Amino acid sequence: MPPEPAPTPTRRAVSPLDHRLEAATGHDIDTLWAYRDRGVLDEQHALLVDRHRELAKTQTGVIFYLCLLNRLSSGEFDVDGALFTRIDRTVDQLEEAADARDAAARAVLAALEPIEAAAASTAPDAQQLSTEDQAALLAIAGGAKLYEHLLTGRSVTAASGTRIPHAKLRRLEDAGLVARDTGHPVHAGQPVALTDGGRAALFAARRTPTTQAPKVPVRPGSSPSTPAQRR
Repeated sequence: MPPEPAPTPTRRAVSPLDHRLEAATGHDIDTLWAYRDRGVLDEQHALLVDRHRELAKTQTGVIFYLCLLNRLSSGEFDVDGALFTRIDRTVDQLEEAADARDAAARAVLAALEPIEAAAASTAPDAQQLSTEDQAALLAIAGGAKLYEHLLTGRSVTAASGTRIPHAKLRRLEDAGLVARDTGHPVHAGQPVALTDGGRAALFAARRTPTTQAPKVPVRPGSSPSTPAQRR
């Protein structure tokens, strides 16, 4: 019999909890992952995304072994002892993958429930950021430094190349949204970073208002139901 196929890289697996993350945060999963990589998320949301990434990884394992089991039972192979052995082994691997998926789902729920509770009690007019302030905070999230030039004075240069006026930096600092590392001289560049309050304000400002949890999207290789708990 031909060897079992090795897992191949695929797009992110859809988990049964995606819709709850999107409803609680107001962002789609791809945006949440991108914000995590850019350092925009506060500690609580970053932990949630890390747990969700593990869930997506384990969901991919479930899908792989389920597809393999379908192939083995498709009639493609001779029905003999070798096939029965491969089916038994694949069933065991599928069960292990499902156990890992269920454990990852429980970890996501543990990180998600406090965020859902906070979202339900947050006032809609908590803090407003202008479009310019949002753009500045997003640029700073990717890395930025404050420089002082003899001719142009002080300004912030972000890693993306965005220039932020010193006056705007001062307003963001006064609001507690960003902080400078004053241990570095200005002429060499003082690192500027978002504070926890800045991350929370930016995340809330860019959140898409939701009035109800969206329905679970039906996509290939996904299941709309919540993972069953194994006894």
